[in-house]
Amino acid sequence: MTSARPEQTATSALDPQDVYLFAEGTHERAWQFLGAHLREIDGVPGVLFVVWAPEASRVAVVGDFNGWDPAAHPMRAHGQSGLWEIFVPGVRSGEHYKFAIRARNGETLPLKTDPYARFLQSPGADASIVSESGSHTWGDAEWMRTRAARHRRDAPISIYEVHAGSWRRHADGRMLSYRELAAELVPYVCEMGFTHIELMPITEHPFDGSWGYQPVGMYAATSRFGGPDDFRFFIDCCHQAGIGVLLDWVPAHFPSDAHGLARFDGSCLYEHEDPRKGFHRDWNTLIFNYGRKEVISYLLSNALFWLGEFHLDGLRVDAVASMLYLDYSRSPGDWIPNAQGGNQNLEAIAFLQRLNERIYRNFPDCLSVAEESTAWPGVSMPTSAGGLGFGYKWNMGWMNDTLRYMAQDPVHRRFHHDAMRFGVVYAFSENFILPLSHDEMVHGKGSLIGKMPGDEWQRHANLRAYLGFMWAHPGKKLLFMGGEFAQEREWSHERALDWHLLDTSLHAGMQRLVRDLNTLYREFPALHAQDCEAGGFEWVEADDAAHSVYAFLRHGGGGHCLVVCNFTPVPREAYRLGVPASGFYRERLNTDSALYGGSNAGNVGGVKAQAVASHGRAHSVLLHLPPLSTLVLIGGER
Repeated sequence: MTSARPEQTATSALDPQDVYLFAEGTHERAWQFLGAHLREIDGVPGVLFVVWAPEASRVAVVGDFNGWDPAAHPMRAHGQSGLWEIFVPGVRSGEHYKFAIRARNGETLPLKTDPYARFLQSPGADASIVSESGSHTWGDAEWMRTRAARHRRDAPISIYEVHAGSWRRHADGRMLSYRELAAELVPYVCEMGFTHIELMPITEHPFDGSWGYQPVGMYAATSRFGGPDDFRFFIDCCHQAGIGVLLDWVPAHFPSDAHGLARFDGSCLYEHEDPRKGFHRDWNTLIFNYGRKEVISYLLSNALFWLGEFHLDGLRVDAVASMLYLDYSRSPGDWIPNAQGGNQNLEAIAFLQRLNERIYRNFPDCLSVAEESTAWPGVSMPTSAGGLGFGYKWNMGWMNDTLRYMAQDPVHRRFHHDAMRFGVVYAFSENFILPLSHDEMVHGKGSLIGKMPGDEWQRHANLRAYLGFMWAHPGKKLLFMGGEFAQEREWSHERALDWHLLDTSLHAGMQRLVRDLNTLYREFPALHAQDCEAGGFEWVEADDAAHSVYAFLRHGGGGHCLVVCNFTPVPREAYRLGVPASGFYRERLNTDSALYGGSNAGNVGGVKAQAVASHGRAHSVLLHLPPLSTLVLIGGER
């Protein structure tokens, strides 16, 4: 027999405006009234618990404070809003709790974690924890004051992608805490010259093997590494060292764990009822219902929560393509067209546009970045012009094309020459980040160095040349941890990176190269000031497939540089290239330098331009191209 919903029998502690905005789908601070909040009411300290469960017939809060007894503290329904509330005197910070929910059909559901919990038990126990709002005293005022300039399209942005649980570990295998990461990771990133750290998801997740991409606690930094203030401490340390922090954020789907959001009140509350819209077969996860306004308030507030409460500098939004297309990874008949008969998820599109509008309205100096793997137009175009409104988009096409080229034996590269130049055709259609991310280092794909052909020396030379090409190519940079020193083994979340490899000269040389590439990229405006502008790039030689040579100019900040790549193990003597100005062209970086483990061939510091026409230009330089190398020459010096 279905139980009737109990009526509210006491004065509500909820602000009517909060209730209205939440139901409207426009609340931007929903965490401030939903969840568990330490309060003092009529002089009595305790905790106000509020949860959204519109299809429940009964809700109670259970925890340490009542012996986990569902009869002890039944919650009151707040009219027809679907919200339930109760103030429990005497509950203190640190106590564990869950919600005991009975569905409308009388079914008693598994105990549920609070969707707005700020802190959760270690995975396996899964209880929510009453948590203070945070007592960390921030020391990053200078960073926050200058952050906008660091995120401009003409700024150098070089991102180090990190899985916090496996970057380094203690000798006994224990993971580093947030505070230990602050002590070890931050100085390392500074030394390597990266401008930002991008953390793979640290929102609480039950399964280590999901790497955080199946979150069950969207408002809780995972307790694997410490508490919320420990995470704030880490971010503060990054900022004080001049390093930005981006969070990999997952609004596309969530796991079906019984204690989480799945069928939260006995109905498909957060997910779509129809599995053709609500279930991801690729990942066995549930898809958020972007047409439900309270779900929009939940997700929108969550994005702003991390940017505001934790001073994060941006969000990298995961799996955007899966949100945009109703037929994403689905067979015919296994998806539902939209009202116009198309495959676009109009509700998800509207959500992403609203998300980016609110991010940039509230935090105009932050970044929003899309992992979007298709040719969807206008991902980083303003919403006012019909775009999705992201600040940047990962350039997955560039990554796929260039890695496929680099995997070829050099003798065959002449037949794949277009793979390295095609990215320029669309390089300025979006604000791009060039990603060599964790996705390319798992599931049997091997490591970055493992993709390179040839013997050990050639593999390292190939990777050095490729990284040189990447850092000189238009677009901001992202490199997954371990790539900077040519990690040999495929990445595993269960172990630390193989730091002992740095005892060998080739791996140490690779690390030194990445550090020097970051230094050059940051210090020389021609390599970053027009990353997103067509005027910042100019081909000199794009058609020499026979020799697998590419040459191009980068412009910006009143200067220019010449970049030359030789992707064969054959040195090229007296290779002439046209240049835009007379003067001396200083060889600023050579990936074949002995400093990096190369053969130390090159141009003895640089060459003087000659008044010999070539490549449609009045002046030219005559270069020695080392085998499997990238050269960067600063142009026009007197």
